[in-house]
Amino acid sequence: MTKRRPLIAGNWKMHLDVASAAALAREVANKVSRARHCDIAVMPPHPLIPAVARVLDGSPIGYGAQDISAEEEGAFTGEVSARMLLSLGCTYAIVGHSERREYHLESDVLVHAKTVMALKAGLIPVVCVGEKLAERKAEKTLHRIRTQVETALKGLDDSVGRVVLAYEPIWAIGTGLTATPAQAEEVHEFIRGVVDSMYGAQVAEKIRILYGGSVKPDNASALMSEKDVDGALVGGASLTAESFAGIVNYGD
Repeated sequence: MTKRRPLIAGNWKMHLDVASAAALAREVANKVSRARHCDIAVMPPHPLIPAVARVLDGSPIGYGAQDISAEEEGAFTGEVSARMLLSLGCTYAIVGHSERREYHLESDVLVHAKTVMALKAGLIPVVCVGEKLAERKAEKTLHRIRTQVETALKGLDDSVGRVVLAYEPIWAIGTGLTATPAQAEEVHEFIRGVVDSMYGAQVAEKIRILYGGSVKPDNASALMSEKDVDGALVGGASLTAESFAGIVNYGD
């Protein structure tokens, strides 16, 4: 079995300003720069990326954006292109977060287009999938996840191995609820199986699948102990350096 390098990524969502984002980036760097067991990244809001980039320049901590346009350029007011993100030194771009899907009506087809654009530009897309509480209660979780994964990854070339998938049960985002390690593993294993059916075992073993949904220092270790959980996409707990560092250092 391929040993996948974990990724711990902090999604700062719509929080902070230039000064507080730079301060948080500095604190995070001070606390986790010595970590060698995983990749680490933070995802500030678009306007704050330059301030964070200045702080993290030369550090092992990567950074990226919370969204990316499916268009290269043009008359698309408010959109942020891959080229813009690359010019800021971004490595990652979150694609299809549940909040984008729900509040901005992003479809599975649009998520696929954004994934393609990120890969074409050389960015690493962190593609989010997840089910609503009603879907879980109706035992439709795996059906929904299959549709999301198959659509997002459809027709990709050899670059598919650079995609990072993130399973975020929508009912666990910002609610304090967390999927149990067994629940997370069941879906992660299923996702890997979907990738296997599309691109073969070699790609499926390589691709990283993160868990997101109220990840905290006190549950990170148990989640990360599951064989198909390759890291975490952290929301609220990434907004303080101490809690984020606690998740990064999950094995200590």
